[in-house]
Amino acid sequence: MTLKVYLSGEIHTDWREQITAGAAGLDVVFHSAVTDHDASDDCGVAILGGEPNKYWHDHKGAMVNAIRTRKGLEDADIVVVRFGDKYKQWNAAFDAGYAAALGKSLIVMHGPDHQHALKEVDAAALAVTETPGQVVDLLRYVLTGELPRLRADHAAE
Repeated sequence: MTLKVYLSGEIHTDWREQITAGAAGLDVVFHSAVTDHDASDDCGVAILGGEPNKYWHDHKGAMVNAIRTRKGLEDADIVVVRFGDKYKQWNAAFDAGYAAALGKSLIVMHGPDHQHALKEVDAAALAVTETPGQVVDLLRYVLTGELPRLRADHAAE
């Protein structure tokens, strides 16, 4: 069975690359939001025309990105949403809620410092993880039924 996994959320670290590399050899297809920050911000005006008002510039970008995001979330079997430490990811919270409302299997990833702030998001998830390695282990288990071997690097995660 091929799993379609949508990777959402924080764009300032390489967590997506860690998951895709760790899942090499598994029957998984990954999709994601556009992670080029400038392209994501400017897609609306680049496609639909310029806006002198920053509000409407951002609004056009948000609407165009919503087309891509909704398609990715709706097509996914599993949605992984990463909340990073540096920025507030309001769009990630929306994606998590939308995925949960669609009945998607939701995996949330964040550090322990966000446990209280994200308790409602975590309650909607089927798994709450802290590392990309844990996400890979979940995907491997879903596809193969194999549990991760106890290894020193896994224990350190």
